[in-house]
Amino acid sequence: MATRLKIKTTEGDITIRLYDETPKHRDNFLKLVKEEYFNGTIFHRVIKDFMIQGGDPDSKNAPKGKMLGTGGPDYTIPAEFVYPQYFHKRGALSAARTGDEVNPNRESSGSQFYIVWGKTYKPTELKQMEHQMAMQQEQLVFNQLTKEHHEEIMNLRRNRDRTGLQELQEKLIEQTKTICKQQGKPAFTPEQIEAYTNVGGTPFLDNQYTVFGEVEEGLDIVERIQNCDTDRNDRPTEDIKIKNVELL
Repeated sequence: MATRLKIKTTEGDITIRLYDETPKHRDNFLKLVKEEYFNGTIFHRVIKDFMIQGGDPDSKNAPKGKMLGTGGPDYTIPAEFVYPQYFHKRGALSAARTGDEVNPNRESSGSQFYIVWGKTYKPTELKQMEHQMAMQQEQLVFNQLTKEHHEEIMNLRRNRDRTGLQELQEKLIEQTKTICKQQGKPAFTPEQIEAYTNVGGTPFLDNQYTVFGEVEEGLDIVERIQNCDTDRNDRPTEDIKIKNVELL
């Protein structure tokens, strides 16, 4: 049985469906809805042709100019990437989070979420992204291998063994290529290509943030919100409130 909710905002209603394949995010969102956690919060971060973000409890009755975006419960949610089945197409409901440098496991914020608007891409742009994804994949694998050989690398450096370092580097590069070949080259699925070229979305966020639902009705409301006037901190100049969220 699909879990459907209606987010009632001052701009109109948005009906969302939560995915059963992301149970931790689904259950947490439902818990917050039952606690009326979102009632009175605003969409505090809105970027045209990108997304609308809400769920910060500090945004309730927040005065103009107050910095928002760090509020939430005192926990995070483990990442639940169901990729490439669920991706950042227009209307995707995703969890916000802190950056990789402080959050290497890409755990989600306890309450903050965003709804994707994005833009459409040319097939050549998606090809370029695939190329960048392949380079990132190689870099990640190589970094992991160097971490595993840390002691050996430090010893070679201490002994100023340049030949040994060069040989080890070449060996790790070969291992990287082998592992990447086994993992397969990153590529967009036909569904992603269809969505990103014809409907819109934010493909560069795929596999980085947990997608845990999607808009079923009310994309016109999302469009209206992402088109609103904002200040230099991306906060709408006129507050757009979530009045309440109800289970359907």
